[in-house]
Amino acid sequence: MRGKLLIILVSFFLPLISFAQNISDYLVLQDIGLYKLDKPEKVFQGEPPIGGPRTYDGSGIIGGADHFSDHKDVTYEVMYIGGGGYPSPTVQVTQHIGGDSDRWLLHEVEDSYRTDETERLGLLTNGAILRRIDGNRVFWVGLAGGSFMWMNKNVVIRIAYRNIQGGKPEPLEVVKVYLEKFPSTIPTTLALDNAHDQQWIKDEMERRLWLCDKWFLQYQMAKVELSESLQAIVKSMNVFLDYRERYYGIKAQDEKIALMGYVDSRNGTAIKSKLSDYRSWWTGNKNKAISLP
Repeated sequence: MRGKLLIILVSFFLPLISFAQNISDYLVLQDIGLYKLDKPEKVFQGEPPIGGPRTYDGSGIIGGADHFSDHKDVTYEVMYIGGGGYPSPTVQVTQHIGGDSDRWLLHEVEDSYRTDETERLGLLTNGAILRRIDGNRVFWVGLAGGSFMWMNKNVVIRIAYRNIQGGKPEPLEVVKVYLEKFPSTIPTTLALDNAHDQQWIKDEMERRLWLCDKWFLQYQMAKVELSESLQAIVKSMNVFLDYRERYYGIKAQDEKIALMGYVDSRNGTAIKSKLSDYRSWWTGNKNKAISLP
């Protein structure tokens, strides 16, 4: 009986031990100086605790860049409580699977620091810079607080905090601990200058056409429904058209209306024909100089 009980107890605790080891590969599960690790707290009777370290499937902050979803990324997240005039930073660490889906990972990291406003489309958000912290290159912007972001190969790290009234110190102690755990692999040659802005914009146009090809392939492989693939394809086509209008002067409205009609009628053939037209145009024009505002 004692042996069976031991087996049951071991079986019960193994998943918890495995999970704890896994999450500790990505998060620092202890206080960092004055910053206290957020702990799960029971708030409502009959409901699970809230707060504390958590894990979920998803591409984290990179999802906003339409990171291609043909695979499962895992995101680990936790807050450190500052108090006493110190901010409470939230750390998000995402393990990307690698391979072709992460071909544009650095580009997508940088996307978080670029604007989608029409007049400054694709340009750096005001105040966004590359900082050097303990010899590491880190993207940073201060906006009602601040956010630090970098990558370590296929791992993306973001540390953000709120400071609406101002006056709170940056949580550099937390940033430095995570930089020690995940040193930045952002190239030391990267410079956020005019030449790089132009290249990033052209790379974004190239990436959008690449995303379209990827979604067509997913449908052909029967991994997604036609309607899902067409919606994703036209979404990226519309972004491509926005950039083409802003930097090459070709009006996008009529093209967008036509594409919307093709989605409504589930006309994949017409959408593929449009994609071929855009690809041909891009091949003939991507090496032309563009003017930035």
